[in-house]
Amino acid sequence: MIKNKTLAAWIEEMKNLVNPDNVVLITGSEEQLEELRKEAVETGEMIKLNQEKLPGCYLHRTKPNDVARVEDRTFICTKDKETAGPTNNWCDPKEMYEKLYNIARDSYKGRTMYIIPYSMGPIGSPIAKIGVEVTDSIYVVLNMAIMTRIGQKVLDTLGDSNDWVRGLHAKCNVDPENRYICHFPEDNTIISVNSAYGGNVLLGKKCFALRIASFQGWKEGWMAEHMLILGLENPKGEVKYIAAAFPSACGKTNLAMLIPPEYLKKKGYKIWTVGDDIAWMKIGPDGRLYAINPENGFFGVAPGTNAHSNFNALESTKKNTIFTNVALNLDDNTVWWEGLDKNPPKNALNWRGEPWDYTKYDKTKKVETSAAHPNSRFTAPAKNCPCLSDEFDKGAGVPISAIIFGGRRAKCTPLVYQSKDWVNGVFVGSTMASETTAAAAGAVGVVRRDPMAMLPFCGYNMGDYFKHWLDMGEKLGDKAPKIFNVNWFRTDDEGNFIWPGFGDNMRVLNWIIDRCEGKANARETAIGYIPNAEDIDLTDLDMSIDTLKGILEVDKDIWTKEADEIEEHYKKFGNKLPEQLREQLNNLKAALK
Repeated sequence: MIKNKTLAAWIEEMKNLVNPDNVVLITGSEEQLEELRKEAVETGEMIKLNQEKLPGCYLHRTKPNDVARVEDRTFICTKDKETAGPTNNWCDPKEMYEKLYNIARDSYKGRTMYIIPYSMGPIGSPIAKIGVEVTDSIYVVLNMAIMTRIGQKVLDTLGDSNDWVRGLHAKCNVDPENRYICHFPEDNTIISVNSAYGGNVLLGKKCFALRIASFQGWKEGWMAEHMLILGLENPKGEVKYIAAAFPSACGKTNLAMLIPPEYLKKKGYKIWTVGDDIAWMKIGPDGRLYAINPENGFFGVAPGTNAHSNFNALESTKKNTIFTNVALNLDDNTVWWEGLDKNPPKNALNWRGEPWDYTKYDKTKKVETSAAHPNSRFTAPAKNCPCLSDEFDKGAGVPISAIIFGGRRAKCTPLVYQSKDWVNGVFVGSTMASETTAAAAGAVGVVRRDPMAMLPFCGYNMGDYFKHWLDMGEKLGDKAPKIFNVNWFRTDDEGNFIWPGFGDNMRVLNWIIDRCEGKANARETAIGYIPNAEDIDLTDLDMSIDTLKGILEVDKDIWTKEADEIEEHYKKFGNKLPEQLREQLNNLKAALK
């Protein structure tokens, strides 16, 4: 029963627009969800997997034209184009509402409208927010039930408030020519049409959690960031929390669920996962920055996930998980993907549902010849994760000691360095970059700037976003987290990675925490504070101190070129670029001379 007047009126408006045969309010009860799973299996929308090996798990396939987020079809619709800024696609809201409503009109005929009330963050948390998504897809309902907290409790918490995000999803005909994922931040509204792929239709995910929430945070004085949150426990049982932002393919999920190397594990070091993708951060009553993970599950990329690369992520997928666009092993009704193990199934259907021949796999034609789509996914409940933090569901948030930025740089950035202060840290984040790795994505080694890993997800002008970071630093004062940059990807002249990565990244995290607590030394360079090589623990690691010194070096010639590229990068923000960041660039250039 919906008592909230603004919600009831909006649902009535949506019903009149899309014209469903039935309307179902999602209460979140297990009985209701089980009925929907049954129906999805009967209609072929989902395949029930081997319940002994993968209890509660299902497989779903999207259309081949609908397998990933579509940046060119993603819009920020604000009254004023400058509010959306130079890095977003913009459209006038009036024009876009008309276009989207014309596409969605009557599209639920013969279908059911599902109304999903959901909370981003633990229900009732002071950092949480509420959304309501209407959809004609059972797949969306079941994924949202994993990724968010759903149901009647959410409506009870909302009460009469109008502070909730409206989300309309209409599958329509899954037509790529009329596919749009649009955000109206000034109206707290998201509309997605003609897609059935997770990233475009689970509207709590990037749409609300980042694009809408970043705008809300800007207006309300908090932060919505594309960051993992982890807790690092030392042998005394003390836990310190870190938030970290990385562009894709830089090991974000692996770091969030890191398993310490044997030597540190024996000493009593542990990592606790709070979140693998998104952090919402508010200043707490004590003046420190507190973070929650607004999600309730993991929407992870399947290919490459295995017991070695990410044991904890793989464990998370063993029950109550929905797999999307992976291969179906017909011999035992389980799933498989490239990189899971070295035993490709001999009798399998690929992600399109066609017979798959493992002998014909060609890595230069991944999409055509792979068993699983390169962007295939698992939606797994966070509570399945063996290293999930006790703080995950508490709602008060965890106090952040350090913020880490990172990217993939072969020669430029050292293994780790600390920014000189908060403003310098914002400069580091605003210039974040990665080098392209796969030839399929164009030239290898091309530098792509992705400020704070938020380029595709910032719901307003990025110049204003940088200013918001600077303002937050002023409010936090001396309680602001320290800001660091890491680069696990320095290579030798043959292109081999020098640093071992994975669990050994714990050694760098320990130095970062020691710096936050004033326990470790560093030397000042043109770019920031670099560790003394002796302060990074190399015990049991096959690496000499001289090799470590090499990947901690700051090459002035490379950085002089980097400074010129940053200047070029900054030009796109015009007069919206905060003067403090321009000063930081000038300081860097002067220091390099």
